[in-house]
Amino acid sequence: MRIKHTLSYLAFLFLLVVSIPALAQVNPQNMGNVRVDELSDDQVRSFMRQAEANGMGDAQLEQIAQARGMRPEEIKKLRDRVEKIKKGDKNQSDQADPNKVQPKAGVDGRQLNYETDSLAKQKNPETEAEKALMELRSKIFGADLFKNSNLTFEPNLNMATPQNYVIGPNDEILIDIYGNSEVSYNLKVSPEGTINVQYVGIIPVSGLTIEAATTRIRSRMTSVYGGLRNGSTNLNVAIGNIRSIKVILTGEVVKPGTYTLPSLANVFNALYSSGGPTENGSFRAIELIRGGKKIAVIDVYDFLMRGEIANNLRLQDQDIIRLPVYQSRIEIVGEVKRPGIFELRPGESFKDLLSFAGDFTENAFKSRVKVLKNTDTERRIADISSDAFSEYKPSTGDKYFVDRVLERFANRVSIEGAIFRPGQYELEPGLKLSQLIKKAEGLKEDAFMQRGYITRLKPDNQIEVLSFNVGGVINGTSPDIQLLREDLINISSIFDLREEYTLSIDGEVRMPGRFPFAENITLEELIIQAGGFTEGASARRVEVSRRVKNSDVLSQSAVTAEVFQVDIDRDLKFSREAFVLQPFDIVSVRNSSGYEVQRQVKIQGEVLYPGTYTILNKDERISDIVKRAGGLTALAYTPGASLKRPGVPDADADSAALAKEKLSKIKRLQATFGDSTNVDDQAEEAVKNTNVGINLERILASPRSGYDLIMEEGDIITIPKQLQTIKVSGEVLSPVTIIYEKGRGFKNYISQSGGFSDRSLKRRSYILYANGAVKSTRKIFFFNNYPQVSPGAEIFVPKKVDKRPMSAAEIVGISSGLASLAVIILNLVK
Repeated sequence: MRIKHTLSYLAFLFLLVVSIPALAQVNPQNMGNVRVDELSDDQVRSFMRQAEANGMGDAQLEQIAQARGMRPEEIKKLRDRVEKIKKGDKNQSDQADPNKVQPKAGVDGRQLNYETDSLAKQKNPETEAEKALMELRSKIFGADLFKNSNLTFEPNLNMATPQNYVIGPNDEILIDIYGNSEVSYNLKVSPEGTINVQYVGIIPVSGLTIEAATTRIRSRMTSVYGGLRNGSTNLNVAIGNIRSIKVILTGEVVKPGTYTLPSLANVFNALYSSGGPTENGSFRAIELIRGGKKIAVIDVYDFLMRGEIANNLRLQDQDIIRLPVYQSRIEIVGEVKRPGIFELRPGESFKDLLSFAGDFTENAFKSRVKVLKNTDTERRIADISSDAFSEYKPSTGDKYFVDRVLERFANRVSIEGAIFRPGQYELEPGLKLSQLIKKAEGLKEDAFMQRGYITRLKPDNQIEVLSFNVGGVINGTSPDIQLLREDLINISSIFDLREEYTLSIDGEVRMPGRFPFAENITLEELIIQAGGFTEGASARRVEVSRRVKNSDVLSQSAVTAEVFQVDIDRDLKFSREAFVLQPFDIVSVRNSSGYEVQRQVKIQGEVLYPGTYTILNKDERISDIVKRAGGLTALAYTPGASLKRPGVPDADADSAALAKEKLSKIKRLQATFGDSTNVDDQAEEAVKNTNVGINLERILASPRSGYDLIMEEGDIITIPKQLQTIKVSGEVLSPVTIIYEKGRGFKNYISQSGGFSDRSLKRRSYILYANGAVKSTRKIFFFNNYPQVSPGAEIFVPKKVDKRPMSAAEIVGISSGLASLAVIILNLVK
């Protein structure tokens, strides 16, 4: 029991230690002061970006915000505000680029982050949530100065000793005498404030500046070194290692206490070491107290705004730096360059506050600023006009809002469509439609002159459309139209109001495809655009199919297209009457009836002259190719001969024929125009080869029989040497390659590979023979009849399909169903 209590106590201490740093980063009690209605859009957007970057969901953020004192109604307002800003940003993005793909929102429409970053998941969610929530609070101006790791305010210990440096105990005094006499002294100031110079004696120096100490040491050493009087000997006094001093920082400082600093340190060095003022500390009334008297007041704003450090005095031992609480803080948000919380001194005006905030941004509404003020009982709102900025005195707790100029134009009209300079134009007094068209450099030649329209905003911001006769307005035959603010004029092009006119050509041309239609284009011109005829094209009977616009829809035999057979000159000369095409015509160029492209096959392996052979006749067969190759060699193994034929595996005959036709066309183009071999490689890779099982022994014994296949382009005949091995793979204990022995059966080779495995499907075993043929195991009654084994074959044993055992619920369900069925049958019988 004692061990259990000890572990619980240690766990509590661990959680306390872990949570303290996180709480130190954020002051959580101020979350209760957050008013969502008073936040600027930029603050909410910054919160959204921080939440998104840290991968925080809305549930985590709301939970931690409530734990930090944020009221539930303010959390609800924040959620609604985030959704409103998301919708507004999306609408602006859609208007700017309608084709842009927007990020998906959350499922319930309330997700604050667009996507979760995997790295952010590894961070402390509480700390990351507090970082996001801190973006809702305005930052105190100047607070980041003492948190910037790149700005240390460390004193420079390598500089020359200032003449006004005051010497104290433990300082190291360097005395150099040079000239007629040369000697150096390295002396340390004693706790009594003196130094002991050889042959001279004790000299008090504590409390003197370097300049005063040099004068005293020179006068005392003149008695020993007479050259110091007439200038033949010189004296130099400097500080070596400086002493350390104790400085006390108290009041509203992040880390109050006593600090040990170099004696060259100033007030800013001490402030940085202590972390600077707290959230309640003053940045403009920092006091330096020495000997019980306030000797200086430091204003950090002088350094931040103008780079001045007027009262940044050098510290002395036992100095006290006191940071009082602020007296007046005012917040300003919105369209200023540096929004935040600023500390104002008595007598400073709103103009000074505006100067601290960096003045207005370019989009600021400068005529009037809104302010929320606190009274003794309630809050009130007030407006400050621009002419009162210099006289208006802010009060502590004021919050000023600088709005943006309105996102609207007082004198804008727009014109778009078939004009030379579409865009936005100034609405001059009395501007009419014809004048605006002239300002836009007039109409294009393809402008649709019969009708245009104006999209206009009515006084209640509803949209109405006004139509006008474009040609009439330009010619003065139709009344001109007086333009109003935000009118949008649209003049269409004739090409925008009709389907795009195209022509199509296919068949025996170099570049078949679709081409744009042009008036009076002829058939010959379209063929030229398509790259001209191929070698095998026929210029006779070029077919042109044309759309029918007035077909009789009530007739069963209505004409659906017109077809023209055109005979043109193969050299595309002007020897015949030109056939003029119309939009959407489809041109088909046929292949010449007597034209044949060479087709080739390949034979390899054990023949006298292996290689590539051209097919001579349409009915040339395997036996003819073997004969042309010189016949078989003595080592040829005819049972293992195979045929590979181009085709698409597991596809129908039409798809295979299409693939072969495509390959043939690519090869013809390559042979005609000298394309690189990469085209041929890509084409052959696209059309895969399929194994065809052949029996070469029967073919050679009975040429031109049914076994003797007719050769096709791309066929590859392979005749191997005498094969001597058998390969066993699949579900056997040890897949191996075994030497073939005549007379051994299927199961003998399985035994040599270790036998069947536990997961083997014996009845589905099969053999892939060397010629590409496949033979599977047959079932005769209860016995497996395995196929015969020949040299070069591969035995394959497939694996059983894994079957999921039936669960208890499934067994009960099936049993219940069978029982119900039995009851029904029994009732029917009765």
